[in-house]
Amino acid sequence: MKNRRLFIILSIIVLLLLVPFVAMQFTNEVNWKSSDFVIMGILLLGVGLLFELVMRKVKKVSTRIIISGAILFTFLLIWAELAVGIFGTPFAGS
Repeated sequence: MKNRRLFIILSIIVLLLLVPFVAMQFTNEVNWKSSDFVIMGILLLGVGLLFELVMRKVKKVSTRIIISGAILFTFLLIWAELAVGIFGTPFAGS
């Protein structure tokens, strides 16, 4: 079961990264460089592995939900900063 869940996480990461790759073949509005794919892959892998760690180590369901929500919120903040620079850090994509 644990290895199956890890395989599902990795499969979802690959499918999510295929979306911009396929979109780049049909439109010029999606313009990712190889570094964009690497960074997003690392970010998605980190989030997926953190979710897996929470599922394995935390037994109480309400605590799992809170920790997973915090992980998801942090991911969304980092993603937004890398995409459009909502905080204006040097890592911003704009």
